[in-house]
Amino acid sequence: MAEPVGKLDHIGIAVRSVTEARKFFEGILGARFMYEAESERSGYRLAEFDLNGLTVELLEPLGENSFLHKFLEQRGEGMHHLTFKVPDMKGKVAELKARGVRVVDEIEWSPTSYEAFISPRSSHGVLIQLGNGHPTLSNDPEWFKKEV
Repeated sequence: MAEPVGKLDHIGIAVRSVTEARKFFEGILGARFMYEAESERSGYRLAEFDLNGLTVELLEPLGENSFLHKFLEQRGEGMHHLTFKVPDMKGKVAELKARGVRVVDEIEWSPTSYEAFISPRSSHGVLIQLGNGHPTLSNDPEWFKKEV
């Protein structure tokens, strides 16, 4: 049996409007708003909420060229990804690849900040994000605005 990949950090949900979705998550579910940020370069806006210790990330496309726009057109609103915080990213990615897992979109933000995604083709339809220093893992919207 494999070692656990890491601790669940957050779930990402694709929405057409963060503003509209926020009404549900705060008003109906009682989630506590943490922050909001957007990246024109990456083409999306996000808002993060704490829901009894679980971080929920709402993702809205900023235009038709955003990967989220395509996702919403094909699948509609809903679950986009699960993110796990992984201490030894490079080691875990190498292990996954050696086991035949399709790892895509590896991004090294800095020498200490690295993320990668497990393709839904390898994980039964679920996009899995692995990271050790991604902006949403540190809840730093200013970093997100500058870097992503």
